[in-house]
Amino acid sequence: MAQGCQVLAIDTAYIEEDITKPRRQSTVTAWVNVIYGCNETCTYCIVPSVRGREQSRSPGHIRQEIEHLSSQGYREITLLGQNIDAYGRDLPPGDIGQGVGGKITFTDLLYHIHDVPGIERIRFATSHPRYFSPRLIHACAELPKVCEHFHIPFQSGDNDILKAMARGYTHERYRRIIEQIRDLMPDAALSADAIVGFPGETEAQFENTLRLVDDIGFDIVNTAAYSPRPGTPAAQWEQQIRETDKSDRLQRLNHLVNQKAMGRSQRYLGRREEILLEGRNPKQPEQFMGRTRANRITFVDVQSSETEHDADWIGKTVAVEITEARAFSLTGQLLS
Repeated sequence: MAQGCQVLAIDTAYIEEDITKPRRQSTVTAWVNVIYGCNETCTYCIVPSVRGREQSRSPGHIRQEIEHLSSQGYREITLLGQNIDAYGRDLPPGDIGQGVGGKITFTDLLYHIHDVPGIERIRFATSHPRYFSPRLIHACAELPKVCEHFHIPFQSGDNDILKAMARGYTHERYRRIIEQIRDLMPDAALSADAIVGFPGETEAQFENTLRLVDDIGFDIVNTAAYSPRPGTPAAQWEQQIRETDKSDRLQRLNHLVNQKAMGRSQRYLGRREEILLEGRNPKQPEQFMGRTRANRITFVDVQSSETEHDADWIGKTVAVEITEARAFSLTGQLLS
């Protein structure tokens, strides 16, 4: 009360649709929220308390927003949600629903929006292993606009830690998802999130996380040392890990992540990649920058005489031969 901050909501705050106000920092790629809130109860996370329960937007409103973006010249969209593959659980059965009892799923949404004219690429994040289904994997392989990049946090490679986190899956379940993706899309890029130093984590349990990263070989993993969040169950637990141990584990994990990412990048050398140009490289203005379908940042070298008019380049998809591969980015030459 003293600070004027809301600390408790008695009634659910429902979404009001308005596609006229989103602020966009890019003229090429745009984020589109499809589900707000979170119904999970991860013991380390404050998100459900501050963002409320899950609320899925209607497929019609989502498609309308994407059509509007296309008319404004956007060529790529990223569908967003805290747990995006949980989309539709709170919606009534609908015409596009193929789930149990006609329930709408995230897979149904992908099919519903896929044919919007002018949109060349569709991405989505963040996925939760609890809801990532074989049907969704098949849809991503079948729909040509859906990019071959999957961000699926695993958080820990140890089942006891995953249970303490209340994540709702095992590392075996996570590995099966990755196997199913690679069976249909062998070259798909994989990214994830991981936490080290969760309360009670032993050295052996941390090594299970290292083993998972080593076995799968991610393109990138966003890593963090566990940090207690006020109001979360894990913050009250005993067996908090010493900061020095957290730091040591984080450094070891990051070293492995960088090694695996560098190895994954080597597959691009000499290959022809389709790059959607998003703008100039701020550090080297003579280069343009964009991304592969697998979401790898790529810097494109072009002749100075060819770059007089940015409007002729930005928003275009160009063929590029990859000449340099770093852990998290590429460089290539424009092909005719």
